[in-house]
Amino acid sequence: MATVQNCVWRDGRLVEQGFPLDQLSERIADGANLVWLDFLKPQPRQLTELARELGFDLHSVEDALAPRERAKAVRHESHWFILVHALRLVAGADFQSRIRAAKISAFALPNALITVRTDPDWDMGQVVRRWETNPRLVEMGTPGLLHGLLDTVVDGHFEVIERLDDSMEELEDLLFEEEANTRTVQRLTYQLRRELVEVRRICLPMREVVASVIRGSVDLSEWVMPLRGYYEDLHDHVQRESEWTESLRDLVSSIYETNISLADTRMNVVMKQLSGWAAIIAVPTFITGWFGQNVPFLGFGTSTGVWVSTGLIAVCVAVLYGVFKSKDWI
Repeated sequence: MATVQNCVWRDGRLVEQGFPLDQLSERIADGANLVWLDFLKPQPRQLTELARELGFDLHSVEDALAPRERAKAVRHESHWFILVHALRLVAGADFQSRIRAAKISAFALPNALITVRTDPDWDMGQVVRRWETNPRLVEMGTPGLLHGLLDTVVDGHFEVIERLDDSMEELEDLLFEEEANTRTVQRLTYQLRRELVEVRRICLPMREVVASVIRGSVDLSEWVMPLRGYYEDLHDHVQRESEWTESLRDLVSSIYETNISLADTRMNVVMKQLSGWAAIIAVPTFITGWFGQNVPFLGFGTSTGVWVSTGLIAVCVAVLYGVFKSKDWI
């Protein structure tokens, strides 16, 4: 069952909330009203009937209900259709993506904004609070309401990217630990790379959406002209989040390559140490093997021979150990 909430403003002041849905056309018909209606998980039949009543494009209705659609801003004869994705980061199982996206569709009329959501976990109340704390948005009509919605979505993107940046720093610290677990670093790196790909897929089209709102048709440019500075600032934020995401993708690739290099370096160190100890062990093996041959040698048949061989072993081992230690081979 769909959940519906709505508001009506007049001259920038809230005059009505929770009006019956069958009176929507009547509220919109009064040009002095500014109407907002939010549909949460609507039935296709409900949204189709509403679209026919208000003259919405049925293809846009399909996009609003489809599970996977790219962010877009489309100009129709009587309205604009805007589709965006909000992001949030959740606590998940180890090495699984923590990114969750919520699709938000908006039908913008001259004096009304109809929003459609399919994910109840994304709080529309934060958008309402944005309108309440900045009365100018409500005073500027539908462009102001739309800006509050888009600005809230973009701020959510920034929060997710910032947390991924923090995770990247933690991964860098783990990478250079003395006893770093190479497998753990590899899996965490893959997780971050996957999450950044998902974020990029959401954030990159937002540049086109905001640019369309600013530089779309002549009608729309005039429509948002009083808030042009607001939208230009929003476009700058979208550009920054795209650049930030790209830089993080480059960084995670560098971390992956660095982890491989460090693993090779650690392997070389291990092989060097093994070679050093093998050389040390080879000396007593050689000497005891030589003195153990069934032929006469210095001190053969006497205790002197034992002490000579033992002394040679001790001296050679000590010399080799000192040399290898000074060269940091062991």
